[in-house]
Amino acid sequence: MEKKMIPYSVHLPREHYILLKKAAKGRKASSIVRDAILMFLSGGDDSFKTGYNKGIRDAAKVVYDCPEAQMIAIKGKDLGAILTEQIQMLEAK
Repeated sequence: MEKKMIPYSVHLPREHYILLKKAAKGRKASSIVRDAILMFLSGGDDSFKTGYNKGIRDAAKVVYDCPEAQMIAIKGKDLGAILTEQIQMLEAK
């Protein structure tokens, strides 16, 4: 599930930069910007669906990254990957 990230520069007006820095305590600015771009690209006009899909992606990542789930394999595939695929199928189209 982990995909290689490709750096991309975004230029912001100073006031937006300051607001982003305040909102992104704990070095989460990249995540906030990435989520906003993904929301826009996936048809962000429906905020419920966008939020729901973000929750699905977050849940899938937690399961995929779980070391205990990676220790159990079923038919040669780790349980984390199997459950991640099932969770991702819940994403609203």
